[in-house]
Amino acid sequence: MNLTELHKRVLTAVILLPIVVFMILFNQSLFNLLLILILLISLYEWYNFNKKKISIATMSGYLIIFLAISFAYFLRGHDDESKIVFLWIVFVCFFSDIGGFCFGKIIGGKKITKISRNKTYAGMYGSFIFSVFPFFILYFIIYKFSEFNTLTLSWKYIILSLLFSLVCQLGDITVSYYKRQNNVKDTGIILPGHGGLLDRIDGLIFVIILSGILKIFNVI
Repeated sequence: MNLTELHKRVLTAVILLPIVVFMILFNQSLFNLLLILILLISLYEWYNFNKKKISIATMSGYLIIFLAISFAYFLRGHDDESKIVFLWIVFVCFFSDIGGFCFGKIIGGKKITKISRNKTYAGMYGSFIFSVFPFFILYFIIYKFSEFNTLTLSWKYIILSLLFSLVCQLGDITVSYYKRQNNVKDTGIILPGHGGLLDRIDGLIFVIILSGILKIFNVI
């Protein structure tokens, strides 16, 4: 990645992240619109780079995307506590990606798999380490500036952060496998410096589905 691409990547994240946070916490209508846009773009990108190879696995991708969007709506809910928990889930994946990128680029080292050539063991450890940061950040903000008791200092959230990071990384590798099967580098070009939308939310999709199941059983 050259400097120009890195600048594009950082700039895109800086612009989009506050908008997404605002939609999650403060505006139900805009959040619903965001989910619809993500659904449509994700379905199109998945179709676009898998259209030459139709299989049960690729067809199941449409169902997985739809389930993730449905669970995102379910997890965000309408009460303030649900919104904060959902924000934490999103941030775990976001920080996990950052940790993987930083450790992978700075330390490098042995590759994990040929499926995704940029994945290294250093990046994997970085993803795990960074994934616990959102809990402490949100815990501090909540108890400093609000009356919500959503997040409490508990090993449960540390373990869940590590689990979500693992699922996020596996989701990333899964989509990379299908990109490799179809000889494409990115799922699209909609996000400057990042590629397609699925390139950025591939891991998050699987984490949201897992989180939705955990919420049904009152784990989160």
